[in-house]
Amino acid sequence: MRHGVLILPEHHWPRARNRWMLAERLGFAHAWTYDHLMWRWFAERPWFSAVPTLAAAAAVTGRIGLGTLVASPHFRHPVSFAKELVSLDDIAPGRMVCGVGAGAPGFDESLQGGPVLSPRERADRFDEFTSLLHRLLHEERTTYTGRWFSAHDAVVLPKPRAMPLAVAAAGPRGMALAARHADIWVTSGPPNVFEQDRFDRVAPLLKAQTAALDEACAAIGRDPAGLRRLLLTDGAVGGVLESTGSYADASGLFADLGFTDLVVHWPRPAPPFEGDEQVLLDFASAHLQGDG
Repeated sequence: MRHGVLILPEHHWPRARNRWMLAERLGFAHAWTYDHLMWRWFAERPWFSAVPTLAAAAAVTGRIGLGTLVASPHFRHPVSFAKELVSLDDIAPGRMVCGVGAGAPGFDESLQGGPVLSPRERADRFDEFTSLLHRLLHEERTTYTGRWFSAHDAVVLPKPRAMPLAVAAAGPRGMALAARHADIWVTSGPPNVFEQDRFDRVAPLLKAQTAALDEACAAIGRDPAGLRRLLLTDGAVGGVLESTGSYADASGLFADLGFTDLVVHWPRPAPPFEGDEQVLLDFASAHLQGDG
């Protein structure tokens, strides 16, 4: 099991820098941040941009994987985002992970005056966004005209050094998209749910999701064993950071379900993701030190 931590982009850099550096020293395999213009609980609080944050984090670390969890087409265009990704990869060669998702309704969706999309439209746009982004990062030149995005003779150089694509998906269309393009499948349990249920009670749903992913892979002849499976907790999947014991128990349960990667939020002193930071530190000291 690879362990990761999600660091909210809420602190000014002198403080945030120490947290990213500590995540590496603690032995986490990867560290992530959200990619939003405005986030539901932080509309009136400081909130920094993901790409500059990751660039700064890359400059003060040397081993840990770094990524967006997740970027969305609410305000990203595949062409400009691909250029930002290859720039990040140049700063941190081989350490960047591109996490993408369809995006929840509201906030980022409406901030720039965009239309309110139906679930089907949001899924259509995400499919187009991810497929075009994948082409831009792999093809020499890309020309494409779609409903949501276009690219004309686009050249994205240099190509990234095997940058994994992590696709957040819960429904059938998202699973099919992940099966086609993802190196890592991402779930946070029940989609767009922000009330916690204890991790052992969510296990049946997670098991059903992994089975659906296997079916999506089988439908296109892909070996599902080659697809990493990442679970982001502390939103809908709760109880992981109650204690070092629950952290270890949850990690074992998720591994048994077939997950290869577990990401928790860095505990905060107040909601959201309220918790005891010492639990994170103690678990890392006991289970991650020396894993490098």
